[in-house]
Amino acid sequence: MKCIRFHEHGGPDVLRVEDCDPGRPGTGEAQVRHTAIGLNYIDVYDRTGLYPGELPSGVGREAAGVITALGRNVPGWRVGARVAYVDSRPGAYCEVRNVPVERLVKIPGDLSDEQAAAIMLKGLTARALLRRTYRVQRGDTLLVHAAAGGVGVMLTQWAKALGATVIGVVGSEAKAQLARRHGCRHVLIQGRDELAQSVRKLTRGAGVAVVYDSVGRDTFMASLDCLRPLGMMVSYGNASGPPPAISPLELSKRGSLYLTRPTLFSYIARRADLDAAARELFSAVRNGVVRVRIGQRYRLTDAAAAHRDLEARRTTGSTVLIPG
Repeated sequence: MKCIRFHEHGGPDVLRVEDCDPGRPGTGEAQVRHTAIGLNYIDVYDRTGLYPGELPSGVGREAAGVITALGRNVPGWRVGARVAYVDSRPGAYCEVRNVPVERLVKIPGDLSDEQAAAIMLKGLTARALLRRTYRVQRGDTLLVHAAAGGVGVMLTQWAKALGATVIGVVGSEAKAQLARRHGCRHVLIQGRDELAQSVRKLTRGAGVAVVYDSVGRDTFMASLDCLRPLGMMVSYGNASGPPPAISPLELSKRGSLYLTRPTLFSYIARRADLDAAARELFSAVRNGVVRVRIGQRYRLTDAAAAHRDLEARRTTGSTVLIPG
């Protein structure tokens, strides 16, 4: 079986195609033959060492496929079932993987494997950000960075359905058009529009209730300046590098702001929470609240090229890797 691994941290070229044998599934595990694998920026953080781990290492956190074998103590699961998962452990870039059944969810019949692979991490992240980290209310105005990206597209669609006004930030006019089609009322282009000044103008000086910032270093301080008093800064990614260290006084002088750095895995650590989140996400997709946009497909063996395009901001929507 083929898998993608790296033996040192670095650029996309450290990703190697290797032969891997997952062995028989252990107690509490199912063996899953992957049919689609999701690409996420967290994969870049693992590869570069921003999120350090043991070497050599696999890469990838979400995938969908079919159960081909079962270990002991897995009641309720069967060979042939279509399943998807998101895992805190990297290693999804492979053809076959043994996965704890506690992390698996069954794919509804009206969702494709590619859709499921594209939404397990990104869609569950969007759901956590909108419903748990900051519970978006009708009438809220919020700011979404990378609004044409995988999480950004889902965030804006869902937020609009909740009755919020979304200001999106993107990197080009082409991406601005995509963001508008997926729910952004207003779109700002990074590097062209002055962020805080533009947001104040759009909100008549009030500022936004919440900022969802996955960019990090390049946008962090400007994002703080976009918030209304008592607003919440949600820093959930580091695409441009880690945000700067700041004094708590910076939050005070801008209006007693709140700052949080969430991770999805805290919200789905318990099985009951994972099930509830997956049900709500799948329902949102089936009802058309969230339309899954797969902008790119790559062969699994072309994972390095996919990483180059992701880091160069040449991708839009979700990206999947296809084994075989």
